[in-house]
Amino acid sequence: MKTFKFTLKVWSSIAFILLALSFTAVPAEARNDGGKAKYIFLFIGDGMGASHVAAAESYLSYKAGKLGGEQLTFTQFPVLGMATTYSADRNITCSSAAGTAISCGVKTKNGYLGVDSEGNKLESIAYKLKKEGYNIGIMSSVPINHATPAAFYANSLDRDSYYDISQQIPQSGFDFFAGDGFLDYYGKSGNEEPISEFLEENGATLCFSEEEYNEEKDGAKQMILCQPSSKEHDAEAYTTDGAQGSDFSLSEMLTTCMDFIGDSKPFFIMCEGGDIDWAAHDNKTMPMIDNIMNFNGAIDVAYEFYRKHPDQTLIVVTADHETGGVALGGPAGKSKRGDMIFWDVYEESAASGEEPDAKENTDLNLKANIGWTTTGHTGAPVPVYSIGKGAERFAGRMDNTEISRKIMDME
Repeated sequence: MKTFKFTLKVWSSIAFILLALSFTAVPAEARNDGGKAKYIFLFIGDGMGASHVAAAESYLSYKAGKLGGEQLTFTQFPVLGMATTYSADRNITCSSAAGTAISCGVKTKNGYLGVDSEGNKLESIAYKLKKEGYNIGIMSSVPINHATPAAFYANSLDRDSYYDISQQIPQSGFDFFAGDGFLDYYGKSGNEEPISEFLEENGATLCFSEEEYNEEKDGAKQMILCQPSSKEHDAEAYTTDGAQGSDFSLSEMLTTCMDFIGDSKPFFIMCEGGDIDWAAHDNKTMPMIDNIMNFNGAIDVAYEFYRKHPDQTLIVVTADHETGGVALGGPAGKSKRGDMIFWDVYEESAASGEEPDAKENTDLNLKANIGWTTTGHTGAPVPVYSIGKGAERFAGRMDNTEISRKIMDME
């Protein structure tokens, strides 16, 4: 009897261990030896929570004639985690505090950028990797001096000090920047030297088209690629209709960056889908989905690179915070007309050729059974998707300050 009880206890222990391992096991394609990846892609979908992703995938499924099952590229990555996003002084963070937490690994106050809560300058992961010989690329679908991209190269007590933030680009020594031009192009007063002239006087090369880039790239030490529409003036007031026009898509920015920096040396690239957040602030469902698709297109570019260098590449996709509190479900919480058909409401609106006003947009969301709880940020945790060398570090719950440490293999 004693032997039986002992054997039962041993087998119970073994069963418990095996069960625990089944919950913590990481897919083989996500496991790698220790150390940093040679090629690192960090994608930040500004304002993109799990429900935003679910809405985009629901729309993809609708387009495929299905109720569900279609996936974005990054949701197919083998490792999934979750990051908390609160700032040093608020449960609900702003983008500059969240960007600082991700880039520098330190909580700070809302409105602060690249500094701690006491105002002391911080060093971002991009600077640390530059010292180690990595080429650095920073890009966004919104202005280059906006909060999230700026958190990787600038230090400021005021995230809205756009002109001063822009002036910090040359001294960063980073190799490539891209985005929708600059806010406060002539300074807050409107009487300062054009920021393009300041940047070029300090060693940067600015290009506003593919033709300009091809002409200038061979002689450039620091390349800044701006949207054609932002030349010689402030970046256009943002629109949330998802239209690209003649401007670069995020995937084109990333492709250009990789062309410029090459792969002979290690690189770190931060790529932000900043307009996801702006559409979510306006509770505009289809523009938000269009912007996620643009973001996903850039991730496609990185994933193709990963497939060629699987043992040397890390891709991490996350968000700085969630915006809008979007949900697939209206006030009644019931499905409508067989679930798929509610996307027709948005397509019918798009076919009219006119951008809906605020009331019409609200009516669209109600008809489509899409719920929004706020036009601001929320305190919800955000997903973290990863694949490649070191991806196993991003499984499970974490704080956003841990992301840069995990990339640096400093858990």
